[in-house]
Amino acid sequence: MQKLITIATILMFQFSLSDTAMAQTTIAGDSGLDRTIPTPRLSEGTVNLSGDGVWNIPYIRNFADRIIHEGENAAVPFLPWTRAMHEYNQSNYVAYDPEGFCLPPGGPRSMATPYPAEIIQHRDRIIIIFEGGGHVWREIHMDGREHPDLETYVPSYFGHSVGHWEGDTLVVDTVGFNEKTWLDFGGHMHTDELHTIERITRPNRNTLHYEVTIDDPGAYSEPWTIAWDINWSEGQELADYICQENNQYLIDLLDDFGNPFFESTNFAR
Repeated sequence: MQKLITIATILMFQFSLSDTAMAQTTIAGDSGLDRTIPTPRLSEGTVNLSGDGVWNIPYIRNFADRIIHEGENAAVPFLPWTRAMHEYNQSNYVAYDPEGFCLPPGGPRSMATPYPAEIIQHRDRIIIIFEGGGHVWREIHMDGREHPDLETYVPSYFGHSVGHWEGDTLVVDTVGFNEKTWLDFGGHMHTDELHTIERITRPNRNTLHYEVTIDDPGAYSEPWTIAWDINWSEGQELADYICQENNQYLIDLLDDFGNPFFESTNFAR
């Protein structure tokens, strides 16, 4: 985190820190699917998030466009250093977007990539397999366990997730993220203090409603919440996704100040 803040401090002299509000757009629109088919359920009545098909995750480039709010305007609650980094990343995303180097999207960004995902639902855990990012997956523990001690936990791309049901809503609490990802394609940053609360519902067979609150006091002045809908594709399967070649380029990648862009060449976690 200290390295990110140091770079951002320099960049703040290069960018205007204007308070231009980012307008909200509506949640992803209808694709012609039948939204009247009832929500599928397991034998005990729990909402079934899986099935014979995949969820077609939409391409959400800028999370600022999906903010849920009560007023007319919404803006990402940047701290000065994250505002500077965001403006810099927007101008240099081709060079520095971590996902562009075959690294996992991690965190909420995994639910905003233009590749489908399959949900495998068990009573004690839920696994989400993503076609993009080299077939990465995340595990949501549903057995009542607590988060591990973050002082000893090794941060990871998807963090440590525990979930529970609140009625028909799956609530997922995640901590323990590393700092090797962007929140979205637009270059919003986060630190290892990132804590997300996801609320996932399936109001009908063909719709998955995804909502996530981003709480990162190291990067933002207050929590902010975004949401969108994801469409079901009956009978579709995950396809091959190859993003493994030329990864050695990462070893020699330098930032604009001549420093190694990645602190370690070990990208496993």
